[in-house]
Amino acid sequence: MTQDKRLGVCVIGCGRAGMIHARNYAGGVRGARLVALCDSSADNLRAAASELGVEKTYSDYRDVMADPDVDAVVVVTPTGMHCHVVKAAAKAGKHVFCEKPMATSAAECDEMISVCKNAGVKLQIGFMRRFDKSFRHAKEVIDSGQIGDVTLIKSLTHGPSEPKEWMFDISRSSGPIGEVNSHDFDTLRWYADSEVKTIHAIGHNFRSPERAEEYPDYYDTVAVLLEFENGVIGMVDGAQYVQYGYDARAEVLGTKGNVCVGAQNADSVVVARAGMTLSSAAMPSWRTLFRDAYAEEARSFVRCVLDDVEPEVTGYDGKMALILVRDGLRSLLEHRPIAVEA
Repeated sequence: MTQDKRLGVCVIGCGRAGMIHARNYAGGVRGARLVALCDSSADNLRAAASELGVEKTYSDYRDVMADPDVDAVVVVTPTGMHCHVVKAAAKAGKHVFCEKPMATSAAECDEMISVCKNAGVKLQIGFMRRFDKSFRHAKEVIDSGQIGDVTLIKSLTHGPSEPKEWMFDISRSSGPIGEVNSHDFDTLRWYADSEVKTIHAIGHNFRSPERAEEYPDYYDTVAVLLEFENGVIGMVDGAQYVQYGYDARAEVLGTKGNVCVGAQNADSVVVARAGMTLSSAAMPSWRTLFRDAYAEEARSFVRCVLDDVEPEVTGYDGKMALILVRDGLRSLLEHRPIAVEA
């Protein structure tokens, strides 16, 4: 532990998502301090260090591991690097927060989990919805029994932005199932308190038909049906390039009631106009919707290290979300239900 008894944190990866974490730690997370930044892009690193006032920077993640001031790393590199960075950190005795997707395969997830366990360091995965006030409240309602036994869980994520070129290649992106629905899969496992038995996905390309010839397997809209081992039914829908705004909601039906989470509105203001029309602003992005959740996620990670307790989102959770993405895409491409195996 660093000399001032606060967790010294280095953020590895200073892109759009990495800067969310870096700003949170630089702004003050109790029990932690941002001591270093790392990015292979000199421009990204320079801009991040200047904005946050961080003096110590690294262009190679391997050099971070020898820094005695760094007690923990936040890994926000491209997914293909996650396993390498996490294993290096664990072997150096650094605690690890790793963004989703956890890795490129379940085998890599197992490696990461094993190395961190053997090194005695914490490994937390970045599913920020578990730290959102509304999503957590819904979990409390479910666990309290207020709506009876859970029977059906629905969750959706719609993203507004036009896909980047690489996203059309689903061998790289997995399409919406990987890009947006991994959060939904994690939410369903969390709310159902069970593992998935079977998964069946159907998807089509509605918004980018001009790309169909070059990318015949690309889909921008998907519906997924899941059956859990405890009998709960799950439903997920995902979409990209919806243009109307960012949308993340869930609904849980029980034997004695239901609970709904989320709204499409950016705020509670609704404007009524002549002609009997109502209007309100839509949520612009996930960065806005889950701003507070990211901060609470960071606080949770620091607490799990300082108090030596299990992370709220474990490596196993990250692995299972990855497996559901994998099997969901396989189901879509093979046009059949898939039995899920960990």
